[in-house]
Amino acid sequence: MSTGMIVVLTGVAFFLLTCVALLDIARKDFGSIQMKALWAFVAALVPFIGVVVYFLFGFRKGKPPAADLPAD
Repeated sequence: MSTGMIVVLTGVAFFLLTCVALLDIARKDFGSIQMKALWAFVAALVPFIGVVVYFLFGFRKGKPPAADLPAD
């Protein structure tokens, strides 16, 4: 596999991870619109590192919407 192919596949993988992160951010409640905007900014505008930071630290901070919570 050539170096160019590895670079392209890495770029596509991080693009897909960024899309997943942005969809997850849009779906969850972070307590305020400012926190949601901050996480979206970090995930989308900080190349490569932003997505990793979101999945390490922000993924568990947001709460799923009430419709997604299991019924008691």
